[in-house]
Amino acid sequence: MKNKLNIYDKILSPVVTEKSTNMSEFNKVTFKVPLSSNKKSLKKSIEKLFKVNVTKVNIVNKKSRIKVSRGKKIKKKGYKKAIVTLKKGQNIDLSTGL
Repeated sequence: MKNKLNIYDKILSPVVTEKSTNMSEFNKVTFKVPLSSNKKSLKKSIEKLFKVNVTKVNIVNKKSRIKVSRGKKIKKKGYKKAIVTLKKGQNIDLSTGL
């Protein structure tokens, strides 16, 4: 049971934007992941969770930044984003959920 929780904790949420939707044509899926995650553990957990073959994992660190809104400074938190490339012919349907 503890191992299952560990798998689910590695993926926070899918990133659904116009760019990430267009990348699905190239068998790529984008997820928001914890700051402590790494490529090897992400690959293993995604393969177990969705039962797909992962060929490549790219990780992007989005830094925190300050945004000015109505004259007030607001700090936007940074996060880590993983772009997962799947084997040709496989896909993950993000609309169904887990």
